[in-house]
Amino acid sequence: MAISKQYLPLVALALLSLIATPADAQSKTAAGADYDRGAALSHSQTAIGRTLGNHLFTDTSGNAVRIADYAGKPLLISLIFTSCDHTCPVTTRHLKKAVEAARELLDEDSFRVVTIGFDTSRDTPDNMRVFAREQNIDLEGWDFLSGSPETITNLIDEIGFIHFPSPRGFDHITQVTVVDRDGVIYRQVYGEIFELPWLVEPLKELIFNRPQSAGHLVASLFDRIRLFCTVYNPNTGRYRIDYSLFIQIAIGLMIVLWVFVYLLREYLHARRK
Repeated sequence: MAISKQYLPLVALALLSLIATPADAQSKTAAGADYDRGAALSHSQTAIGRTLGNHLFTDTSGNAVRIADYAGKPLLISLIFTSCDHTCPVTTRHLKKAVEAARELLDEDSFRVVTIGFDTSRDTPDNMRVFAREQNIDLEGWDFLSGSPETITNLIDEIGFIHFPSPRGFDHITQVTVVDRDGVIYRQVYGEIFELPWLVEPLKELIFNRPQSAGHLVASLFDRIRLFCTVYNPNTGRYRIDYSLFIQIAIGLMIVLWVFVYLLREYLHARRK
């Protein structure tokens, strides 16, 4: 949660640049009113904490897929339209880089990704497969999905996604929705080219704060240590695990304990005298 407060000004600034709209553009969700970027951000943020419905989609192989099939691990949702030749390809290729960096840190199978086409008249399974191939997306655990008009309408309402027709096809808010293992929206990440921590920090929180069980207390403790010791280096643009701070804290606690024992011994010695 700290990451959202830290980057909120940058998020707002990114939002101003991620939606290019003509001055007289009309919002699809507010017919007749000028598109309001601030309202778009607010609408998107209100989705946080909302539970996704068990919507039905079709993957690029023609198989039926439901949201519940992704339960148990964090899920990233990105909406695109396949006829887009500007924002959506850039966003998807950047998301691939971020996913690869996150998996390098958090393990290959730690979370799932879905890209969903919201232009239901064109974003068929075949076109979604072509779009994935054109963006060179061949990562395991990343699905490209199509849905019916009713499904897409319900989904975009739930995740706070706004789009509307434009001369380029559609203009839309550019966001990646981070969903927890129970299907609850946890965070929104904005912009075509976003900073890596905007995506990785919420994933860290979700993955390393997994529920404890009697048989996994040691693993849970190790997860807490990794969460605390995993830091981002802006100079390299990568994450690394730095145990030095944890070691310093441990040494500090040992010193405090030693001082406490010393004072206790002196106190008891004085009482005996």
